[in-house]
Amino acid sequence: MAKRYIVTPLSLVVVLLAVFVGYLYFFGEDEAVDVRPDLTQPVVVHEVSMVEFRDIIEGLGTGQASQSVDIMARVTQNVRELYFSDGDDVEEGQVLVALNDREERARVQELEFRLADARRQLNRLRELAAENAASRSMIDEQEVRVEQTSAELEVARVRLEEMTIEAPFKGRLGIRQVSKGSLVRPGDVITTLDDISPLYVDFSVPEIYLPSLAAGQRVIGLSTAYQGREFEGRIVSLASRVDPITRSIKVRASIPNENRELRPGMLMRVRLEREVATTLMIPEASVIPIRNEFIVFKVNEDNVAVRTNIEIGRRQPGWVEVLSGLGEGDIIVKEGVVRLRDGLPVSPREQ
Repeated sequence: MAKRYIVTPLSLVVVLLAVFVGYLYFFGEDEAVDVRPDLTQPVVVHEVSMVEFRDIIEGLGTGQASQSVDIMARVTQNVRELYFSDGDDVEEGQVLVALNDREERARVQELEFRLADARRQLNRLRELAAENAASRSMIDEQEVRVEQTSAELEVARVRLEEMTIEAPFKGRLGIRQVSKGSLVRPGDVITTLDDISPLYVDFSVPEIYLPSLAAGQRVIGLSTAYQGREFEGRIVSLASRVDPITRSIKVRASIPNENRELRPGMLMRVRLEREVATTLMIPEASVIPIRNEFIVFKVNEDNVAVRTNIEIGRRQPGWVEVLSGLGEGDIIVKEGVVRLRDGLPVSPREQ
């Protein structure tokens, strides 16, 4: 009697699974190869090289006149005449203001007459004394009168000089604050006078840079009023003390200002070259900080990214100094470091 084969659901599943595995074994290998993803990462690379590094200290300073004074009267009197206009350039000793001095001139003239008369009387008494017609006490009294009148005349001449106001030094005047006929008193500002050639710029520098500061050092001044222009100057002095609150020292630089373009009170951005050296520099974007370490991805001859620890030094905008971990000529990843890991193949291109 022939055997009968009973088809059960389980046996049907086993047969279908065997057919599916056979299909994958014989026909699915090529398709699997074709859909395998490409893990090569496109990156922008940079060749490490020696670059000139300028160690620059920057600070904010304020323009100061090398000499500055408020022109004021020393007495109370009316202005008789003004001999200047706003913004005039004046020389030392140039007359600026004349006050009403009629009374002072009259006083000086009176005392000159009295002094001349007293001297004549003194000479007359000396002649009489030679003939024994005048006593020594009379001569002494007259000599006292002569000295007293002479002193009074000197005081009157000083007061007369105070009626004329002169420029104490060469410079540029400010805006006039009085008019002809105005009554001025001691302390009233008539105008200002500034010597702005050269212009001083005072700025502060952290105390850690003190050993690298010296008189004669070159500085560059920048002003928003003159975009794109640099004003070269030199350090003229350092403060004798460090500010105990800010821990900084005040530095004064002198900037030539023959055209008088710069004015006192202007805000100046000051750049001070501390050191110029040649060192190994890499783009800041290629450095990845991880806790207390700094890493870059170096590309080897097989175009494989190799994670490399480095030690960094000084910085300047967009660049970092490398103290160890890289050498001149090494190729590192500049852009695309976020998607990389150690040992990943890359497709490098230069920017």
